[in-house]
Amino acid sequence: MRREWWVLIGAVAVVWLLFQLEAMLMPFIAGTILAYLCDPLADRLERLGLSRMLAVCAVFLVMSIVLAIALLILIPLLMQQIRQFNQMIPGMFTWGQTVLAPQLQSWTGLDLTADLDAIQQTLAQNWQNAGEYAAQFLGQVGRSSMAFITWITYVALIPVVTFYLLLDWDRMMANLHDMLPRRWEPDAVRLSQRCDEVLAAFLRGQLLVMLSLGAIYAIGLTLLDVRFGLLIGIAAGLASIVPFLGFIVGLSVALIVAFFQFDGWLALIGVVAVFATGQVLESILLQPKLLGDRIGLHPVAVIFAVLAGGKLFGFTGVLLALPAAAVIMVLLRELNDRYRRSTLYDLDRREHRNEDSS
Repeated sequence: MRREWWVLIGAVAVVWLLFQLEAMLMPFIAGTILAYLCDPLADRLERLGLSRMLAVCAVFLVMSIVLAIALLILIPLLMQQIRQFNQMIPGMFTWGQTVLAPQLQSWTGLDLTADLDAIQQTLAQNWQNAGEYAAQFLGQVGRSSMAFITWITYVALIPVVTFYLLLDWDRMMANLHDMLPRRWEPDAVRLSQRCDEVLAAFLRGQLLVMLSLGAIYAIGLTLLDVRFGLLIGIAAGLASIVPFLGFIVGLSVALIVAFFQFDGWLALIGVVAVFATGQVLESILLQPKLLGDRIGLHPVAVIFAVLAGGKLFGFTGVLLALPAAAVIMVLLRELNDRYRRSTLYDLDRREHRNEDSS
């Protein structure tokens, strides 16, 4: 059997194995991504004179402190703003029934009052049953205790996997390099370096851009005294993984909240100014400094990758989607470069040259 067939069979076997082990891959995929993100910091600490073990422990200590502080500060504030949002919903429906619906009826002739009443009653009924649903969920968790324990175990394994992968990261990369066939080594090293540039720029850079935009939006809306400013800012920052999505979603929600909270246009202008400032800073500072021009992932490609990964492999697929899309993009660029250097792409020109020379 030819070598190409063995490669194809091996690839099919790997894909089949991934499908079979999808449920248990999550901690290993998440741990690998975290180890990849933290390896440059550990390498920098090593260059300062620390051993690899001490450098990894220092990285984990910093991560734990940052996570603990973020949870202690953000969770109470988010819970408070969610409660405030629940109290604001009845007033929004009242405005819709008394102001918006009559205005729309005068413009279009459609009576939306009954529809708004039905929506409000449905929300109220479901909200009153939230305690019952929570009790049912807890009961289901109790009946499915093994599944719940398995899920907790997978989450708890993430830092363990991250620690050991980060500890041996450089050695594993060196072993992979030594295993490469010598004939393929130059191309494989070049492609891996390009993939590393794209992955580093996207994973580390995009994460910093999202955090920075979330902070800008949250601080700006809080200074304007807009309700749920922290909640809207965090949501807009997370949605910024797709360019302009965070801006559109955050601006729309903030304008609605400010419209119901304040009288006049000044607050609305302030909300627009906050999000415009975020976009300007992203364009002239965050994107050039943190991302550069090495990524090139189209927003539609990002959306497709996330949805396809979730459809194929669930949460594990979501974790793998964007790194896989970045690597595939690098490989497609390589194929495009080789195609443009091939005789197939330049066949007509070569034929003309041969005719001229003859």
